[in-house]
Amino acid sequence: MMRRIAVLDAPTNLGLRPPTVSSVPGCGKAPGALRDHGLLARLRARDAGCLTPPRYDPGDWRPGDGVCHAPEISTYSVALADRIGAIIDRGEFPLVLGGDCSVLLGSALAMHRLGEAVGGRIGLVFVDGHSDFRHPGNASYVGAAAGEDLALVTGRGQPDLAAIEGRRPYFRDIDVVVLGIRAQDEYRLDLQAAGITTRPVPALRAEGAARTAQWAHEQLVDCAGYWVHIDVDVLDPAVMPAVDAPDPGGIAFAELEILLAGLVDTPHCLGVELTVFDPDYDPDGAYAAEIVNTVVAGLAPVVAPDAVPPRLLPAGPAAPTPRAGDGRVPRPATTVPVPAVATDPIGPPAVADGDDGADDTAAWLPEPGEKDSGPAVGPGLLRRVAVPGMDGRPVGEAPATGEPA
Repeated sequence: MMRRIAVLDAPTNLGLRPPTVSSVPGCGKAPGALRDHGLLARLRARDAGCLTPPRYDPGDWRPGDGVCHAPEISTYSVALADRIGAIIDRGEFPLVLGGDCSVLLGSALAMHRLGEAVGGRIGLVFVDGHSDFRHPGNASYVGAAAGEDLALVTGRGQPDLAAIEGRRPYFRDIDVVVLGIRAQDEYRLDLQAAGITTRPVPALRAEGAARTAQWAHEQLVDCAGYWVHIDVDVLDPAVMPAVDAPDPGGIAFAELEILLAGLVDTPHCLGVELTVFDPDYDPDGAYAAEIVNTVVAGLAPVVAPDAVPPRLLPAGPAAPTPRAGDGRVPRPATTVPVPAVATDPIGPPAVADGDDGADDTAAWLPEPGEKDSGPAVGPGLLRRVAVPGMDGRPVGEAPATGEPA
């Protein structure tokens, strides 16, 4: 049976600095611009609506106040996680249209809830032209969440963003794969020191996009599933300049299409988000049309007639042993009912038992009044559970200084 895509707009621009004094970043217009080019119809996707963000207003924010718009981003992230969870609970494949890269916090929170529910870990494939790894430990200032999102979702930074609902980190360092950063990324050595696996553009091109996608699968073999983040500034500005921070040395649309197709062509890929396209730099809509073409082609494996429904690895008898020296305290795994088909490691998709090609979407939905104990990916799985900090260690942050970046 095919997997149905559900498109959710997350048109936030709260994580970006103003392009000019008193102006507002234009990436909040991206979902509408992509929809105008027939994205939903071409994907035959369900319209999952729009989560309206708070107003963009730095107000009296000053350098030294930490991340700008932090309370608003935190509130929005919780609401976004709820919406993503509802999509996954229906057995659908979420495609989140940002907005800036701060949408990753909502996705990460949803994935951490999911990992908590199944007693496993969810990984992240981070496809981005920049590492977004700035944090108080390696920079003289913080200020814009879109330049700090990978640091925040791996537990670095102020608690109101890095530890929402007491969950910290949302993704462990060893469960993150970074693809497409430039060879001279400012924080590449910090990523290496943290044990975060990377493949910059030169290596990605040398190996090829298809092989890189398979390599990413292999890096996350110990995870129950993974989420894909795509910032369109991974593309070279020669072909896609309509972003807030174009940086030479990126990949081409064809490479992104192949990479995306390889990443989603497995039931262990749980969803995709697309960020940072700015229609203000695309007056005739040509770049929006190219992005839509790429996304439609890249997501073709998701909606193929023989696509396998989402599956997660079952909980093991104990939490995985952390890597030596990472300072993390293992937590007991939570055992939950999982279907028999949810036993494959991440890798090439297998054919689900009993798949007769029919639309089984209704099988994911509980009957009225039915208690929700459900399958590994199914109804009620992402109901919120308050938990203590995931790694059991205090993480202190000195007051950050600086301006939005």
